[in-house]
Amino acid sequence: MRKPLRLLPLSLCIALALPAHAADGDEENWGLCPIVDAVPAFDDAPPPVGDMAARSGEPTDIAGGQLERAGTAQDIVVQDNVRLNRGDQFLGTDKLTFNEETGRYSAIGNVRYQDAGMRIVAERAEGNQTTDQHTIEDVRYQLTGRRGSGGADRIELDGPRGHMIGSTYSTCAPDQRDWELRASRIDIDTEGGMGVARNATVRIGRVPVLYVPWFTFPVDDRRRTGLLYPQIAFSGRNGFDYKQPIYLNLAPNYDSTLYPRYMSDRGGLIGAEFRWLYPRGKGEVYGNWMPSDKLPRDEPERYLTPEVGEGMSSLPDKNRGQFALTTTHAINSTWYANANLGWVSDTHYFEDFSSSLYGISNYSIRSDAGIYGFGRYWNAGLMADHYQLADYTLTDANLAFDRVPRAYGHWGQPVHPWLEVGVDGEAVRFDHTEFLGGSRLDIKPYIAMPLEGASWFIRPKLAWRYTAYQLDGNGTERSEEFVRRFGGTATPEQFGDRTLTRSLPITSLDAGLYFDRNTEFRGSPYLHTLEPRLYYLNVPYRNQDDFPVFDTSTMTFSWGQLFRDNRYTGADRQTDANQLTAALTTRFISEEDGRERLAASIGQIQYFDDSRVTLPGETPIEQGKSAWVADASVMPNDRWTLGATYMWNPKYRGEDMTSLRVRYLLGDRGIVNLGYRYRRNAAFREGIDPPSSRDLLEQVDFSFLYPINQTWSVVGRYYYSILDKRELETIAGVQWESCCLAARLVGRRYLRNRDGELDTRIMFEFELKGLGSAGQNTERALRRGILGYDRDDLFLVPPSSTERLNTGSRDESTPDPTL
Repeated sequence: MRKPLRLLPLSLCIALALPAHAADGDEENWGLCPIVDAVPAFDDAPPPVGDMAARSGEPTDIAGGQLERAGTAQDIVVQDNVRLNRGDQFLGTDKLTFNEETGRYSAIGNVRYQDAGMRIVAERAEGNQTTDQHTIEDVRYQLTGRRGSGGADRIELDGPRGHMIGSTYSTCAPDQRDWELRASRIDIDTEGGMGVARNATVRIGRVPVLYVPWFTFPVDDRRRTGLLYPQIAFSGRNGFDYKQPIYLNLAPNYDSTLYPRYMSDRGGLIGAEFRWLYPRGKGEVYGNWMPSDKLPRDEPERYLTPEVGEGMSSLPDKNRGQFALTTTHAINSTWYANANLGWVSDTHYFEDFSSSLYGISNYSIRSDAGIYGFGRYWNAGLMADHYQLADYTLTDANLAFDRVPRAYGHWGQPVHPWLEVGVDGEAVRFDHTEFLGGSRLDIKPYIAMPLEGASWFIRPKLAWRYTAYQLDGNGTERSEEFVRRFGGTATPEQFGDRTLTRSLPITSLDAGLYFDRNTEFRGSPYLHTLEPRLYYLNVPYRNQDDFPVFDTSTMTFSWGQLFRDNRYTGADRQTDANQLTAALTTRFISEEDGRERLAASIGQIQYFDDSRVTLPGETPIEQGKSAWVADASVMPNDRWTLGATYMWNPKYRGEDMTSLRVRYLLGDRGIVNLGYRYRRNAAFREGIDPPSSRDLLEQVDFSFLYPINQTWSVVGRYYYSILDKRELETIAGVQWESCCLAARLVGRRYLRNRDGELDTRIMFEFELKGLGSAGQNTERALRRGILGYDRDDLFLVPPSSTERLNTGSRDESTPDPTL
């Protein structure tokens, strides 16, 4: 029969009580958990269809072996395997009594309930549907939307409010209760979205390890003001380090987080973050402030700055801080505005507050703001940027020029299947605190013919590049700085306001063939390719010795440079060329899974003439051959990956660069990485410079995650500079993990400053999966130090120019609720 009877709202109380206080377990590893249901699936229940939002308009179907009226005519009794269905809900019991007039009901014996998020069994349930009051006794439940199970002696519901008496919750298997959260009473308000737990205890095994007499927690996904999990660490530089994030839910579309932090050896600081979101954009601003820092006073010799004065100190011990702003706004479907601003209080800040090699290698902060547009065949922008010095070993003379402003654009459109025309343009105003600035206009129209077929391509291209400068000057004032920065042959008297121009054609021809065949290797089918390629470039010489160098540098020689029309990054230099690149690539592609099992490439440039255009202090390229560039990657099976890049220079009969990469996967979780990098100093002049400056870097990097068994594993990294004979970073740790518990103890030594001093940190983290963790976020350090630590992140992304450097800004320990 069909009746408009509402099912019991058990899930509003039980499913959102203790589990709602738990951390989101979507990223947890539950692979060690046995497949054991605390509440087995009901044989007589249909699979849940729909969700809570869709069930309200659905009628209820009631079925049973016997239906009768008892007592008054309004009492309905259904017995013998009673089943009620409404939307995703199911309720089963041995006997159900319902009074149509008063709304009172009782379900007795083998009460079973399920919906899209949980399953429940109880001995008895009774209440009043009219007044929305219910009592359920002797309850056991299991979440199905996420991991978690538990029980309660009694549940009392009164409209949107409910009470759980003698409740438990855990994400462990029911027969392996490694941890469990118990509370004598939990009061829940589903309208307000909050709950209050009294006399709550966390037990590890049978041992209580944490007792909280009273605390509040959310019972739904609404963001709320409150404390987030703290971070605790110890280090040789900071001492005892405690950070307590405080989340502030200010409005549906903006929020804030405070980060008070205490370091026993240095003092306290406060960090804050504010985020906002609206239909056309979003933004985030954060900052940190430390009123007094003991570290500079404890190490005064490190803060002596010769630029300030001999014997004088630039102790940044007062009002140290950091600020950053990131925001974007969509003007329309084509144009948007974006800003990224950064600032630090002093040039020692990154070194003193960073816990990574990136922090001490970052010597400047770039701030920029602009308006940008894009279309099918074009893109353009109008922006400005500014650089702040963040390295006390350097001066402002090492900073890049500010571009205030910069306008750029690109347009390239096919006008025929084999003809394309376009233009690249840029107009920039350069400014600097130490050097003369100026304005630059660079325009490069081009015409190209992309001729290609299934197994070949020929792409001739003709471009004309015009560059004009309007340079600042004031007679002989600051002319020595100009010469020191830019070089050149001009006399001091020539450094007044003046205009320089450059105009030249650029001709290139890119051609290649593609051969393939089917072959077999060790019984497996492969597609074998052979891909020869030629690239000819011709650019006439123009004397550019007197041109300034605002934003231009020489590209590091690599495979990609074999096919570029300029070896410089900016418009201040356009290389002259009469050269031909010859390259060859071969691949073996598995026809079983489509993976590229082998890829090998080799190429070289033949210079028919000397390339005379140079930057100040750079040696011209002589007629002859460039270094050979070879690159290979091999994946013999799903476990091994090997890669190598090698550049051999026939002029010096030695290598310019060597890079070796080896990765081996251990089981389902383990990984071993080995890397070696060597690069010769490109500016080294044989017979002129000291032999000690021949090499630029030589480093070895070894890291691993080795699973001893299903629960224990060890992790480590050794990063060493052979050239400097200096340790860069060492990590050693042990991890233990079960179905619902995890613990990590990690020791880390890392380069703390440019003088080679090392800092040591001991990090410990104890995690109750699905509930939360205590201690330092060790996984963040391990992901950055061990390539492929979590086996689905094989490429590390460098941090932004305003990286949050553990200075009180929000980090991975902080939830990131969607606004």
